[in-house]
Amino acid sequence: MTTDPVDLTARLVQCPSVTPEEGGALVLLQDLLEGAGFACTRVDRGEVCNLFARWGDKGHARSFGFNGHTDVVPIGNPDDWTHAPFGAEIEDGFLYGRGATDMKSGVAAFAAAAIDYVTDTPPDGALILAITGDEEGDAVDGTTALLDWMSENDEQMSVCIVGEPTCPDHMGQMMKIGRRGSMNAHFTVTGKQGHSAYPHRAVNPMHAMARLMDRLASHELDQGTDHFDPSTLAVVTIDTGNPATNVIPAQTRGTVNIRFNDTHTGDALSDWLREEAEKVDAAFGTSTEVRIKISGESFLTPPGPLSDLVARAVAVETNITPEMSTTGGTSDARFVKDHCPVVEFGLVGKTMHAVDERVEIAHVHQLKAIYTRMLRDYFA
Repeated sequence: MTTDPVDLTARLVQCPSVTPEEGGALVLLQDLLEGAGFACTRVDRGEVCNLFARWGDKGHARSFGFNGHTDVVPIGNPDDWTHAPFGAEIEDGFLYGRGATDMKSGVAAFAAAAIDYVTDTPPDGALILAITGDEEGDAVDGTTALLDWMSENDEQMSVCIVGEPTCPDHMGQMMKIGRRGSMNAHFTVTGKQGHSAYPHRAVNPMHAMARLMDRLASHELDQGTDHFDPSTLAVVTIDTGNPATNVIPAQTRGTVNIRFNDTHTGDALSDWLREEAEKVDAAFGTSTEVRIKISGESFLTPPGPLSDLVARAVAVETNITPEMSTTGGTSDARFVKDHCPVVEFGLVGKTMHAVDERVEIAHVHQLKAIYTRMLRDYFA
């Protein structure tokens, strides 16, 4: 009897697991995996629930890993949905619901593939599933907690596939062999409040902020590298909250987001941002506080055995050789890369985080077949 990945997707979608709520999703998976002979451990930390599952002995030299998440983003206004957000309704070949694409279908596909594979053809090696409930949130107690626990308990993945949606338009289109780094810089510029008719008596932080944001946005960070597009910097907000037109405010705030390639490190970019703020302060007589959060460094899994394994499996099942890409936002692969080689491959991501999020049913079956072929080729 095979494990139906669409039925499992539906059951997971019906679990209201908005970060950090577990919603029953990991309980469902644990029951299913333990029934197939996986040794499961709940690795909960803080308010976050995580699940580690292993089939096979810990001492095996080869262990194939899957990583994914069952938490989802909020639904927004429920009245905007034409299908119940947690109803898992099926219509015209699509399954609807929050998490249908990102990424309960991916988890269902690799869990179903893993269960059927170890049942039908038990491999000479170990199979590990590391599933978190904290990917869509701050991600400080999710996959990182699982990896910390694995290190403390001598658990090791030789390679790992992260099942995030990676295909922009059609199945088989793209795999991710790396990701850009991501960081946010928050600037608070302080001047001196005054009357707008007497600007010489004030120190206008707005002028300094405008100059700083222009300097940052106009700067070319790089021209790209062999596997990465050029790095980008976007001004995402400037906030002053001044309702009066005759008052020069004392303070204003602005934020930029940087997505950076392997030309840079977060620390080097942080130094540059602070130097730019200091130059503007010197010119305008302002004082700027800079607060920086680095969400992840850029990384690359060089093309080789793992990307070849993924490409072969995808090509056989879809007749398409996937493009190797590093585009998009961040994922938990940024944590896994410190543990073992990692590649991401999953479904078409057009509707992730959207109202009426949905997944094409045929694609879920196809993804299970792709993951199954990866397992067969890896352990062959």
